[in-house]
Amino acid sequence: MSQRGNTATGTTVAPNAIDEERILHAAYQMLLAVGMRRVTMADISRRAGVSRATLYRRWPNVRAVVAALMTRESAAVAAASFDMPGGSARGRLVEGIVSAVRRTRAHPLLRKIVEVDPEFLLPYLLERRGSSTDTQLAAIEDVVRAGHVDGSVRPGDAAWQARALLLAAMAFVLSGPIMATPGERDLLDAELRLMLDRYVAP
Repeated sequence: MSQRGNTATGTTVAPNAIDEERILHAAYQMLLAVGMRRVTMADISRRAGVSRATLYRRWPNVRAVVAALMTRESAAVAAASFDMPGGSARGRLVEGIVSAVRRTRAHPLLRKIVEVDPEFLLPYLLERRGSSTDTQLAAIEDVVRAGHVDGSVRPGDAAWQARALLLAAMAFVLSGPIMATPGERDLLDAELRLMLDRYVAP
């Protein structure tokens, strides 16, 4: 497969990776503008400047494009939230989850989906885990395991502890806005911080 050079870094990037990023960026802009129901694959390919054949080789429909976009955004949120130097793993875990909740709750893409296309989220809340959830679980589990090593997190099964923590976080993301006004969100997040800390404390 041919590759395209990156003169700034001296590395090479596969053309299909460049196409994917361009497509996801175009889809993101269109979703924010009109919502998922009004976006078509033809719209995305036109906005991205790629052929529909290129688009369909990667994703079968708009929902699949949105799912890939959600996974990308979730990974970015997780990376930003848990990238904290120093301190105990428990502190990084608690603050990382609270940060992720705040970032996700205010994320423009999630807000647009909740407001315009909430049914898109239902399968991932009621029927099955998606790639976004798996990405979030992996990030949390890594810090839980670090907490087991440094003794700041109580012993237990890291995978199940991570699942319980993520379930709590999801409630604060999705139901938080109906429990607290924008001016009260800091108070709500303070309760989340206390709840998480007590759950993982040795």
